[in-house]
Amino acid sequence: MTYSQRTHGVLLRRLIEHLDGAVEQAYVNAGLDYRPRFTPILRALVNHGPASLRVLSARTGVTHSAVSQTVSQMAKRGWVALEPGADARERIVALTPFAMEQFPLLERCWAATAAAASGLDADIGQPLADVLTRALEALDRQPFSDRLAAASSPRTGADR
Repeated sequence: MTYSQRTHGVLLRRLIEHLDGAVEQAYVNAGLDYRPRFTPILRALVNHGPASLRVLSARTGVTHSAVSQTVSQMAKRGWVALEPGADARERIVALTPFAMEQFPLLERCWAATAAAASGLDADIGQPLADVLTRALEALDRQPFSDRLAAASSPRTGADR
């Protein structure tokens, strides 16, 4: 397949399909009912302990809505437990004993993922994470919507 004429969105979706699909299959092969999207939340809980959805969103850089959906999936699979927080609207997320038992196996999977990512970085000649980080930083400085507006605005006579 030729990728040179594809748009950013198509390329990014295809990249995610390649990466997440392979990683998810590695979890299945390891006997885990686990999804790649669980990892940021699980790592935040391992590193910092139980937390609210709001705190997990801040720690992971994932939207509150996505954290809520992911935590719900994790709870159904036994990875996390939910407890009421300080007020009725808040839920505190904590790892289950099952999650802690599975952690060594997850760490082996993560090590394999890191090694595979290093190989990909070598093939493309630079760390993919660095390219993605630079792109996100550039979009933090000037959102794509602003770039679209600037590209779409009529040019003045001096600009022609």
